[in-house]
Amino acid sequence: MTDSSLPGNLRVRPNIADLLGLLAIMAGAVIVATAGRHMLVPIPASEAGTIHLNPAWLPAYAVRTTLRMFAALAASLVFTFTYAVWAAKSRRAGQVLIPLLDILQSVPILGFLTFTVVFFLGLFPGRMMGAELAAIFTIFTSQAWNMAFAMYQALRTVPPDLEEAALCFGLTPWQRFWRLEVPFAIPSLVWNTMISMSGGWFMVVYSETITVGNTDIALPGIGSYVGVAIEQRNIWAIFYAIAAMLAVILAYDQLLFRPLVAWSARFQTDEGTTLAAPDPWVLTLLRRTHLLRQGCLKLGDMMTRIGWLPLGPRPSAPRRLLVPSRLLDGAWIAALAVCAMTIGWKTWTYAGTHYTTGQVLHVTMLGGITLVRVMVTVIVASLIWVPLGIWLGLSPRRARHAQMAAQFMAAFPANLFFPLVVVGIVRWHLNSNIWLTPLMLLGTQWYILFNIVAGASSYPGDLLEAADNFHVRGWLWWRRVMLPGITPYFITGALTASGGAWNAAIATEVASWGDTTLSANGLGAYIAHATVAGATDQVGLGMVVMAVFVLLLNRALWRPLSNYAARHYTFD
Repeated sequence: MTDSSLPGNLRVRPNIADLLGLLAIMAGAVIVATAGRHMLVPIPASEAGTIHLNPAWLPAYAVRTTLRMFAALAASLVFTFTYAVWAAKSRRAGQVLIPLLDILQSVPILGFLTFTVVFFLGLFPGRMMGAELAAIFTIFTSQAWNMAFAMYQALRTVPPDLEEAALCFGLTPWQRFWRLEVPFAIPSLVWNTMISMSGGWFMVVYSETITVGNTDIALPGIGSYVGVAIEQRNIWAIFYAIAAMLAVILAYDQLLFRPLVAWSARFQTDEGTTLAAPDPWVLTLLRRTHLLRQGCLKLGDMMTRIGWLPLGPRPSAPRRLLVPSRLLDGAWIAALAVCAMTIGWKTWTYAGTHYTTGQVLHVTMLGGITLVRVMVTVIVASLIWVPLGIWLGLSPRRARHAQMAAQFMAAFPANLFFPLVVVGIVRWHLNSNIWLTPLMLLGTQWYILFNIVAGASSYPGDLLEAADNFHVRGWLWWRRVMLPGITPYFITGALTASGGAWNAAIATEVASWGDTTLSANGLGAYIAHATVAGATDQVGLGMVVMAVFVLLLNRALWRPLSNYAARHYTFD
């Protein structure tokens, strides 16, 4: 007798698996409630400046850090489903939102902290809530941009045959979005969500150790634990923090991301190499439950009904616009020009009273030095990870085993490597401008690796088989078969890695170990020192210069390459 043939009262009878699931849900609710209670206490009573290096405190710190990261992840999802969707759906809005997103993903974390800490602390004066929201927002800035780009690219690349099918079925805009576009974007969004979680770990020290001018707050968490361990030169505490990070990453990978990856495989539309794997144990356990499974099924049915709501107009013959499109475009361009001139005039007026020409030229020169570091880092990361990523992606088994290792390595904050780097530079009298640069690889290489693995995994199997049948080998195979096929993925990864490198400059151009602090000449170090000193004018100048460099680099290099790859290296 199948489960579906049993009476309803037997099908929903709880079992041991239900009990375990309910206990886990209750434990999670208690943890969230406890963390929420700590957010409401006054700052002095919370011991915000006291971080204990005894490893017995690490489990509580790990819980606090994990909750902040998932709160930031929830905010990132809301941002993705609003900002990115608006940019993809509206051509005129995209002309503004996408360049703005290019800038936002490259602005250093401390650039946000300088302004947001004062804002959030002002919302909740004397309360930990303000500091917690500032930390969550900082983590949000290291997660949201990558997810938004993934959603935007997915919505812009929905196959035309699927769009035509939606038109033939008469789907409204609401139905088309939830029944076609979101399912198509889910695999890419899930994959990039994992990358974003790793990006949050990379900047977790700066999010939990808030130092801006006279404001100095250390929130309980793994990030602040690492910061205190570096300050006190406690190498064993660094090892304890690494172990705690590994445990947390293993936990949420098994409980959340493995089930999500397995679920997202249902929405794959390509015919490439799939990452098929046995069902994760969490899904297996959920299927053995009765009560929880019925609850999940009813929730899924409710979401399906919401997705089928006939909101919006049905597709029909195109209507003649009351105002010609060219006039609308002209009005939009004129409005943008007026806004740009107004902002430019305000900026020029402000700069004339706060900065000298020599100061601007000096910061611009520092930006050029950081630009060289960014490009060298992207090139080195590409040379290392493109061939290795292809080797991993062509084998589902290798790709599956590499997923967890890559998540863990991508999550390593650069600060954990400061002891080795600082001690090595000081001991052998090395040049900081050169030997601090490898730290930037930690914030860039994983974007390239993940995208190359995704490109190799989705490469059409019939083309690989044809190349094998024609005995295409060696450099010819790389030049004519594989490299053209992964070019769009590589460009996406390199663009994101470039933004990550600019962002990582703030953490890699200044390295400290105890009382020893090393700095490299560059824009990241300039902004870091200005932030610690509370020099808001200098931070603003550094951020503007960095934004200009990022815009010029994206418009002159990455966007043309992306458009060329989309025209010449896509599978129809």
